[in-house]
Amino acid sequence: MTDQSRPGTVASLTPESPIIDSEGLRRGLTQRQLTMMAIGGAIGVGLFLGSGVTMRLAGPAVILSYLHGAVVALIMSYALAEMAVVHPVAGAFGIYAETYLNPWAGFSVRATYGAAQIIAIGAEVTAAGIYMSYWFPDVPQWTWVVLVSALLVALNSMQVHRFGEFEYWFAMIKVVAIIAFIIVGIFLVFGRGSHGATAWVNLTQHGGFLPAGWKGVWLSLTITITSYMGVEVIAVTAGEADCPSVTIPRAMRSIVWRLILFYVLAIAIMVAMTPWNQSTSASGLSGSPFVLAFSAAHVPFAAAIMNFVVLTAALSSVNTNLYLSTRMLFSLGREGYAPAWMGKVSRNGVPHHALLASTAGIIAAILLAIYAPKNAFLMLFGTAVAGMLFVWLVILASHLRFREALARERLLSLPMRLPAHPLFTLIGIVLLIAISLTTFFVDGLRWSVPAFFVFLGLISLLYFRNRETKTAGQLSTSHAEPE
Repeated sequence: MTDQSRPGTVASLTPESPIIDSEGLRRGLTQRQLTMMAIGGAIGVGLFLGSGVTMRLAGPAVILSYLHGAVVALIMSYALAEMAVVHPVAGAFGIYAETYLNPWAGFSVRATYGAAQIIAIGAEVTAAGIYMSYWFPDVPQWTWVVLVSALLVALNSMQVHRFGEFEYWFAMIKVVAIIAFIIVGIFLVFGRGSHGATAWVNLTQHGGFLPAGWKGVWLSLTITITSYMGVEVIAVTAGEADCPSVTIPRAMRSIVWRLILFYVLAIAIMVAMTPWNQSTSASGLSGSPFVLAFSAAHVPFAAAIMNFVVLTAALSSVNTNLYLSTRMLFSLGREGYAPAWMGKVSRNGVPHHALLASTAGIIAAILLAIYAPKNAFLMLFGTAVAGMLFVWLVILASHLRFREALARERLLSLPMRLPAHPLFTLIGIVLLIAISLTTFFVDGLRWSVPAFFVFLGLISLLYFRNRETKTAGQLSTSHAEPE
């Protein structure tokens, strides 16, 4: 299926191929680092700040929306784990799409994923500058944006095992904060006093458990599904995972179930403690359900504590997303879809050129977030959401073809398998298409799919133009050769 003339081609990559190295990248990420990197990439704005939006759409029934999103996330994680164990390479699902679908799919999914991560990085870094202004209101926000960006680029320049260790503790802060929130919430809901006696009333008052009906549950799914977008981190890190056949399945199981537990418990306690219509009317940091929970528990310096937690959450997400965009650009450079210099690694095994390219994109995204009108940036963010839906669709489509090509003996030897194939893969595809169509009915996401199609059209033009140029060059070379 692939063009064997391109450098670094994956034409020989079949389900029966032995595990291969990622050409310069070093396998130094352990299972615990992989798990925390995935958590760091997934847990961010969606849970800490964006939960108010989903509650406004669905009310207390947002709990069901997170459960529905968990179904799609489970399907995705099992499908990815299967392919990542057989092909533990840096390009991850871009390589899978090129091998089992076609070269265009491999290119477009990697370009889309890299662009989506860069846009997300711009938003998170800008938010980090705002959070720092809480303590230093007289310092210009752009100063913090520059300092934070320089720090995170330096971290990504480290050897991968050092980067993984730093991100492990970075993400641990978020995990501890969520666990603390859950513990405090359980105490307030079930503890002594009037609050415990009336807390569960919040699930049925103010319009009932389903104030917007099942329509509200489905509409909120367009946003809650993005909270699970991060499980694919495990596949991207497969090229640098230590013993991928063991670490990838274990890390994938761990991350998905932890995310489900954290999200569902945190959201359930949130709507039990605080009336959903009060939470959604608040804005800014003071409107965070975590701030409300600690304030209700009379924790000293609650706002400052939560500002630190949210800042750490943003930095952790930026750190992981920068890693992901760098590896995707590196993969495109290796496969000949991007300039060859992007596919080079430094002496310590880091794709430093791809990292610099990702930084240029970060700067552009930050400037857009600061200076462009609010609606323009929201439109770009919506494009990133639609892009991630496209990435997940391509992953599941690749999984269908992957299973067709995989020998039965190899399938039975996989440590993690999606059951009832192809039923669940098809269910995941149908759900993702339906969610994509639903974005037309959600404020802030109405133009996300059309905007993404414009982006997809542009990168497709670049792809086919580049392919025609290469084909013409190969033909002229062949004609010039003496007989």
